[in-house]
Amino acid sequence: MRVTITFVGLAVVALAAFILWPEPAPEPSVLFERDESTLRALPQGDIVGGIENDQILSWRGIPFAEPPVGDLRWRAPQPVMPSEGTFEATTISDVCPQFAGTLSSTGNGYQPGEVAGSEDCLYLNIWSPKNAQNLPVMFWIHGGGNTAGSGGAYRGTKLAQSQNVVVISINYRLGFLGWFSHPALKNGDPLDDSGNYGLLDIIAALKWTQENVEQFGGNPNNVTIFGESAGAFNVLAMMASPLATDLFHRAVSQSGGLNPQTMTEAEKFEKDGGHPGSSAEITNQLLILDGQASDPSTASEQQTSMGPTELSDYLQAKNTQELFSVFSRDGTNSVRVPDLLLDGHVLPKLSTKDMFSNADNHNMVPIILGTNRDEGALWMVRNPEYIENKFGFWPTIKDESAYRRYVHYGAKAWKLRGVDNLARYMTSAGNDSVFAYRFDWDEEPSQYGFDLGFALGAAHGLEIPFVFGDFTLPMLPSYLFPGDKQQLDLANSMMSYWSEFAYHGNPGKGRSGNETSWQRWGDEGQYSLLLDTSADQGIRMNDEAVTLASLKQELKDDTGFEDPIAHCRTYVRNFRNETFNQSEYEALNSECAKHEPESLNQG
Repeated sequence: MRVTITFVGLAVVALAAFILWPEPAPEPSVLFERDESTLRALPQGDIVGGIENDQILSWRGIPFAEPPVGDLRWRAPQPVMPSEGTFEATTISDVCPQFAGTLSSTGNGYQPGEVAGSEDCLYLNIWSPKNAQNLPVMFWIHGGGNTAGSGGAYRGTKLAQSQNVVVISINYRLGFLGWFSHPALKNGDPLDDSGNYGLLDIIAALKWTQENVEQFGGNPNNVTIFGESAGAFNVLAMMASPLATDLFHRAVSQSGGLNPQTMTEAEKFEKDGGHPGSSAEITNQLLILDGQASDPSTASEQQTSMGPTELSDYLQAKNTQELFSVFSRDGTNSVRVPDLLLDGHVLPKLSTKDMFSNADNHNMVPIILGTNRDEGALWMVRNPEYIENKFGFWPTIKDESAYRRYVHYGAKAWKLRGVDNLARYMTSAGNDSVFAYRFDWDEEPSQYGFDLGFALGAAHGLEIPFVFGDFTLPMLPSYLFPGDKQQLDLANSMMSYWSEFAYHGNPGKGRSGNETSWQRWGDEGQYSLLLDTSADQGIRMNDEAVTLASLKQELKDDTGFEDPIAHCRTYVRNFRNETFNQSEYEALNSECAKHEPESLNQG
């Protein structure tokens, strides 16, 4: 009996841990001792790092810009000032301010829900093979919704070692510190006034790379930017920004897209067309929290009556905790603000289609565009709308058929926006080096009877450890990966493709020369490379390219929805704004007309 009770108790703990998706054990802040062979003389001063795996020279926490604190908050990043002495790059830098969670895990002891990080956060990390000279540079831009994450949470050791490349990861300002445009803060400098501080940080890090990467064995004339989720959105923003011209030469967008927002959305009150997280709305909330106003109406009057200098001083005087207090009151840890702003200087005031359909409107370079087959499952697997916990702890999917349909259509809509539409635009602009993939790996083991392969499958973000060849990244629990030969073989293939693309702008048959040939998007009627293990269907080309019409037709013809409301909800959640059509929606079934679309867009 005691054994049984103990086992059940362990099962409860393990399942509870799965449901909560716990913060992994933090890695130590000091990673290695300095090694004099890593000493480098840079314009900013001497710098020294250490050695990993006896083969890879590593530098962590190198400043690439002056700390954006004090008068430099909400200003364009400034070059690093030279300093005397030798800087020890053996410690991961602090994260940029964000709510703590798995994406902010860098060994600094923050608890989930706390405000983590420091505004002094503009640092990068480098991994380089011994005796490296003139190697391709792979420049990683982390994801996290542009509100969370850090470059220090990723390790380029295996990728650099196995593929003979230099890997760089960076921090950039996040949330309302990275994207914030308020008229009171403007000073007439188009960079300072852009509100796109996170993008300017990335550009500053790329400039630093151009000026210094030769010292680390990299080729400044062969830089590949790659990123996932928000990092991929930022990759595409670099392609769109005239300020990033010639700072990189290839690009990889993993589960990306580009949905920039207007300065009206960034600055105005919500009633005037602004975003709920606009600078005006944030300032209103600060005034209410300070007791200077009792409600949004009086806060708006107060804000309007304050002069620019008074309002600027008021905002600049707020510390990080005070600023975050605007977002933490609902318990969701949500920091949603407009980002990727169409300011006309950092980003042109053009639609995504107009940016990428014309070679004159973007930095046209070879590009890989990809998504994962089951993108949205990452969020759905923890959402009580779809999951119920029997006995209070045992997770089960409420309706497996509806669940898989939500995942399927959501992922296809992401592929439409993040891959096929962009590929159409770019090829029409004359880019003959557009490649696409879909990540299909779904071999997660079950946890106490809960089938993760079904529930998560090829979910958002799960391709990252395959690209880095590292399944110990702190943002993903180790139990998701069986560690078998199939998994490791797929990781080796993906690293081979990504690095061959970095070398030559065409993933071809990978660095090994033994991989399935990756054809360009649209060549011979083939569009995407499907990435999967040989235990499933292996790596192969696919002839499907999603269009808006084909996706809507598929949903219209789908008779498998047992719940007609689920059919209506699927349309609403995947076709919004300009792609929504009321008559199409009502024609799906007799129930749709009875429900306002917005009422189905919750959760």
